[in-house]
Amino acid sequence: MKQLIKLVVAAIFMLSFVNSSFAQKELSPYLKVCDLQVSMSDAITQVKDALTAKGFEIIGEYHPETKAGLYVIAYTRDDLQKTTLKVKDRGALASILKIGLVEKDGKIVVSMLNPPYLFYAYLMDETDKLLGELTDFTNDAKEAMNTVGTDFTPFGGAVEADDLKDYHYMMMMPYFTDPVELNEFDSFDEGLSVIRKNLEAKKGRTLKVYELVFPNKDVAVFGIALLDPEEGEGHFLPIIGEDNIAALPYEIILQGKEVTMLHGKYRFALLWPELTMGQFMKISSTPGDVEDVMELLTED
Repeated sequence: MKQLIKLVVAAIFMLSFVNSSFAQKELSPYLKVCDLQVSMSDAITQVKDALTAKGFEIIGEYHPETKAGLYVIAYTRDDLQKTTLKVKDRGALASILKIGLVEKDGKIVVSMLNPPYLFYAYLMDETDKLLGELTDFTNDAKEAMNTVGTDFTPFGGAVEADDLKDYHYMMMMPYFTDPVELNEFDSFDEGLSVIRKNLEAKKGRTLKVYELVFPNKDVAVFGIALLDPEEGEGHFLPIIGEDNIAALPYEIILQGKEVTMLHGKYRFALLWPELTMGQFMKISSTPGDVEDVMELLTED
């Protein structure tokens, strides 16, 4: 009976926590789910089983920096895709969420990218109009992970929800609405073919982690691992923090004939909001390095 009461109390707490996600004035980019005293492979299996049991589709997974102790799982669901596609300005970028696993001190730390944080940043003012649908997805994502762990401790900084809608690191820095234009093709199909061919060839020491294509909308999102040890994840992650690996992989998006990416000075700051200016300066070349690699992937 005592065990049953504990389970009921935990369920009530979880439901209350989940439903309050969008009501919070400040949001953190990540939630620590738990520490697991298991191997990395067992932790990966637990997370994947939890997601699929709740109807999520796992569309990609990989080891950032090619490190055995780091892992990212990218997931999505049809209802989230339909909702985010209603936002024409690169809303599809918000259709993929990630789980991060980091091996530390003999444990696997499991974290998740906080859905409302990403929604407010990428869907901006449209978030409030789509609140019902986005809340349902957020509830299910957290309930799925609740079968893995129940900590849900926010970390990685905090930004007010309204500020996320037009987030930028500081004055004169780019916004979500200032993407980097990588290339323009004669057609959507041509762009899709070129990008796929270059990813298959692993140009720029890249690896395709996932692709999500909406042919009836002429939209495609690619998640791309940056594996060059001098200019990629192996360079910038140790400087800005591996705990935030649920931010990865980096994306490009093809909409119609044009392929773009979020500016590095926006995306790194958004997903590492606690970065000091000193840390930022240590990766000052990284936004340009990422842009160069992504341009390689879009060249015919």
